[in-house]
Amino acid sequence: MGFLDGRAVVVTGAGRGLGRAFARHAAGAGAAVVVNDVDAEPARDTVAAIEADDGTAVASVGSVADPCYARSLIALCGRHFGRLDGLVNNAAVGYHALPWEDDDAERTRALVETNVLGPFHCGTAAAKVMCAQGSGVIVNVTSGSMIGQRGAAAYSASKGAVASMTYSWAGDLAPHGVRVNAVSPIAWTRLMAADPHGNPDAPPPDRVAPLVTYLLSDLSAGITGQVLRLADGHLHAVRQPAIIRPVLYRETWTVEQIAAAVDGELVLETPPRERWTL
Repeated sequence: MGFLDGRAVVVTGAGRGLGRAFARHAAGAGAAVVVNDVDAEPARDTVAAIEADDGTAVASVGSVADPCYARSLIALCGRHFGRLDGLVNNAAVGYHALPWEDDDAERTRALVETNVLGPFHCGTAAAKVMCAQGSGVIVNVTSGSMIGQRGAAAYSASKGAVASMTYSWAGDLAPHGVRVNAVSPIAWTRLMAADPHGNPDAPPPDRVAPLVTYLLSDLSAGITGQVLRLADGHLHAVRQPAIIRPVLYRETWTVEQIAAAVDGELVLETPPRERWTL
């Protein structure tokens, strides 16, 4: 038996790279998969690869940035497979630019609409179905870039938003039997290849896929509100944002008192030296 036997899952951005690997691995674990991509040919190629391995899949072509399409994508899973058990919010775009050159508003808007609003539209549509049935799993795809990647502020911000969305949804949906987690992978994809500092020795996307299948399966029952990272064979959880103690109190603060606190008792976190890649 497969880990996802009898389940139906939607994977966005599944025509290439990580999304394709996630869709194929989920299908190999027994899931029926709705393969979304903005381009028809890659989506159909993924479906063909799944079917060649005796899996079950159907293609859906469209942009998750369109809320009407996102709702229809989620509805398609129920119509075609009779159920919706999982959603993998993988679709994303990226670009690299230094801050003083990052002034293309249309390019930035397109990134935010795909990387932030896309998961939001798909996730809210899926949440309605999952809450009504009392079960379901949403897996978002964030990135180590969420802590700040040089030359990729817009992309980093979008992935930070995905992590925040994960934490928020996990709290909202837990009482309804719905789990929400995120993965933060490193793999050699088109996004990494476009990075001037991308690592060509990064592992292929299929090395990361088992983590998503795990989160979609009952093996991760009880796990929610987590970001798990798999990078070059290293698996770990990502710390959630939190207040750094001590918390100092005064009824009012002067500029001088704030300066003294920062130089004295207040504990500041050192910016990470490691440069996260996509």
